[in-house]
Parts: sequence; structure tokens; C-alpha cells
Amino acid sequence: MLRRKGVFVVLGLVSLLSFAAVSQTGWVIPYTSPVGTEALVSFANTSGVNLNVLHLEFDQEVTVTYYTAVGGGMMLLGEATGTVLDFAGEIIPYGELFVTWEPVTAFPVFGQWLAGEVPAPVGSPFIGSIAVLGRLFGQGIVAARETAPDALLAAFQVFFMDNAEYLASLSESLGMSLQDSLMPIIMGAPAEGIENFFNTIVGMLGVGSVEEVVGGSLDFSALFALLGL
Repeated sequence: MLRRKGVFVVLGLVSLLSFAAVSQTGWVIPYTSPVGTEALVSFANTSGVNLNVLHLEFDQEVTVTYYTAVGGGMMLLGEATGTVLDFAGEIIPYGELFVTWEPVTAFPVFGQWLAGEVPAPVGSPFIGSIAVLGRLFGQGIVAARETAPDALLAAFQVFFMDNAEYLASLSESLGMSLQDSLMPIIMGAPAEGIENFFNTIVGMLGVGSVEEVVGGSLDFSALFALLGL
């Protein structure tokens, strides 16, 4: 069954070759619902190719109350209530899937279109929380460590050069070298350990959104480029 197993096998690899910029991509479009208790969101196919699966994750349980596709046909897989929703079918380029759910305050923390008989990510993901970004960062580092260790080391060399002044100041305040502390974790820790380290650093930066991480004091561009984030 496609729900969970097939989707998570692909997304567990962090979609290294398909992820573009972390900044929001414009294909997740919220509207004002005529029913005040429900959220109304459009998920647009901006990829230029036919798409077959929409995978959504939430940080709270939602209940889908209605959905309709314009430019194709999609059906909800599994239960209408949960923190993970998968829709399958086909959406043509520039088509849209409109979904309403309760509660009205809920919004996806992650979204990804996929296509093909064995669904593979297409286009940029929607990343709506720092927690999800940290999870993908940890998984991506492990995947890069296993498949392209030289590229991973090169990316971190650029990261340390890009942030030399800031990291020196931060290391001084902590009383330890961040580079010396970080690299053993990067090269040996499981994804969860790297995720925890990422979240610790982000917490020290005092940021509260994905956009603030991307545009904040630390320049992650070399690492995000390697991971395709």
C-alpha cells in the first residue's frame, strides 16, 4: 500500500536530488475558507509534469472535510484524520488539489509532490517548521556521509569559512571549538544526533522560523546546497 511505506522510503532519503531552496515555493496556497471552522488550502502542480502523490505532514491531528482536484483526479489514502495525509491519483501541470480540514489553525509542516510508479519527489518541498528542517538536515547528512563523504567534508569546509568570524565568537562564548565539536558528530552520529545538534545551534541563534534560519546569522547555504534543501 502506498500510504506511509512507499512514501516514507523515498522521503527517508531526504530527496537529495530533487530538493531546491528551503524558502517556501509558492505551491502551497492558503485561502480564506467560507466556513470559519475549516482551513482551505490549494496545492498546485507547478512542476510542469504530471504528478501522482501529494504527501503532507502536520504537527497536530487534522480531519479532512473535503477535497477536490482541478486538472486531474486525486483520492485520499487511508483515514481522513491524522497527522500524515497522502493523496494519490494524477494532477496535470498547473492543476490544483483543494483540501479543507479542521481545525482551521492547522497548517502543514511538510509537503512534497511525488510522481511515478515508484513515487519519487518532484520539485521543491514545503518546509513549514524548524523541527522538520532539523530532521531533514540530520537525515541528509547521514545520506551524504554514506554516498558522498568527500563532498560532505568539502561542504563543511566552505561552511566554516563562510561563518569563520561568527563561529569564532560563538566558540569563545562557549569555551570550546564548534568545529572540533561538530565534525565528530557529523561523521559518526546517527541522524537523530545530528538533528539534535542542529536544533541546539538554531536555538542558540534565537530564531523562530525556517525563514529566519535561512536568512539568519549563520550561512548554511553550502550545506543546504549539498543536501538539496
